[in-house]
Amino acid sequence: MGQQQLLLVILVTIIVGIATVVAINVFGTSAASANADAVRNDVLGIASSAQGWYIKPEMMGGGGNSFDGMTFNDFNFSADSIDATGGLSAVNMNGTYVIENDDQTFTVTAHPASDEDYDASEDFPTASAGGQLVATVSKGGVDWQ
Repeated sequence: MGQQQLLLVILVTIIVGIATVVAINVFGTSAASANADAVRNDVLGIASSAQGWYIKPEMMGGGGNSFDGMTFNDFNFSADSIDATGGLSAVNMNGTYVIENDDQTFTVTAHPASDEDYDASEDFPTASAGGQLVATVSKGGVDWQ
């Protein structure tokens, strides 16, 4: 009877250990997925604000049917910091966002904080090309790349 109880205790310990490792892995994957979802939502918010700025007349502080010259300072985006030199980069807890624009298109490149190459010690960190999300915004909508 004593050996059976000892074997059961060892078996339960092994099962609990395996379950703990699996739970830690699932939690890590879920956190990265949640961060990617938050970055996508941020990019969609940026795209929506950019389209609003695009159609607003210049005399009201908008683009007058042009994305040219638009920066993060021109619309509402909840950023921890915005690049002071040009306003084309912004950082929040989800990641870093960089915009490039011309007359009819606007590109947002997002670098999620969950990317393993993301270096948060930089003022405006970036990640590897494999971890970034790129969206091109036009007056007609958003195209993901």
